[in-house]
Amino acid sequence: MNTVEPIRDIKTIKKMRAVLRGQSTRNELLFILGINVGLRISDILKLKFSDLLKPNNKVKNSVTIKEKKTSKTKTFYIGDVVTKVLENHIKENPGFGLDDYIFKSRKGGNKPITRQQAYRILNNAAEIIGLVERDDKTGNIISGEIGTHTCRKTFSYFAYQNGTSLELLMSLLNHSSKAQTLRYIGITDEEKKDVYLHSNLG
Repeated sequence: MNTVEPIRDIKTIKKMRAVLRGQSTRNELLFILGINVGLRISDILKLKFSDLLKPNNKVKNSVTIKEKKTSKTKTFYIGDVVTKVLENHIKENPGFGLDDYIFKSRKGGNKPITRQQAYRILNNAAEIIGLVERDDKTGNIISGEIGTHTCRKTFSYFAYQNGTSLELLMSLLNHSSKAQTLRYIGITDEEKKDVYLHSNLG
């Protein structure tokens, strides 16, 4: 699988969200949570309703988890967009228990969807809006690789574009160097070029 890139424009994000919302609030929430809290997919899929909700089923302001990959404790905060989608998901699934996985598989039992299923959900939506193109003969992706890491990268890319310092972003992502973070968020040569072209000082 090729390296995936962040989604770099709001219009595309809105199109992805609309497609996923049309499928289910679960799929919409998978995307919206991913691009707004920047967790790895392994940590998103293991979330249960008890992680995000108070005992009265109101959405928490902050959530603390233990990261699967690093075993470090991480606290993230839930904003208005995520809260609204989560509340809609709860309304559509009134029979849930706090111990149920949020991204529950439809195959029965209390199990979350797999990483592969999450990939298929996101990739399918990206293909529908034309972000992913496939070769008609082979079915292989020929442009626009989208994967489970796309959401985390999109969160990071927009955080950086909105003025979050590289040092803070490094801390949020648990990266060891600024260079690693810049590579991760997918700063392109075109964006580097724009820095020079917009620097008309003097």
